[in-house]
Amino acid sequence: MSTSDQDQSVDTPIPAPDAGTAAEVEAETEVEAEVEAETEVEAETEGEAEGRRLTPRQARRLRIALSSVGMVAMAVVLGLRIASRSSVLVVGVYGLALILCGVVIELSRNGRTRLGSWLLAVGLVAAIGSDWLLIP
Repeated sequence: MSTSDQDQSVDTPIPAPDAGTAAEVEAETEVEAEVEAETEVEAETEGEAEGRRLTPRQARRLRIALSSVGMVAMAVVLGLRIASRSSVLVVGVYGLALILCGVVIELSRNGRTRLGSWLLAVGLVAAIGSDWLLIP
């Protein structure tokens, strides 16, 4: 160490390089404020987007609940259709719909919620359509 280094105290701050004019300092401050504001807006937007989306666990529970409701509805319709018109075709159509709802519940429990959603929608529409078209 040289004698000039020893003369300065340890707590003395090191002078900043030439910061420029006051206008440049203000411009830098404004840019920093804009960046912070944009960051806050992005964080709020991401928070809102995350708040609207379901977590995988919530999606599975929702699919299981919808499949259970579909299963109960198909069982009620099956009971009403058998009471009014006893047919093997009625039992077959609504029995397959009940099995489909059970398969969708198992798919949802195993994390295959998209496949379960499509299968549930297509299967229930097919069951109702075949009831309308095939069963007199």
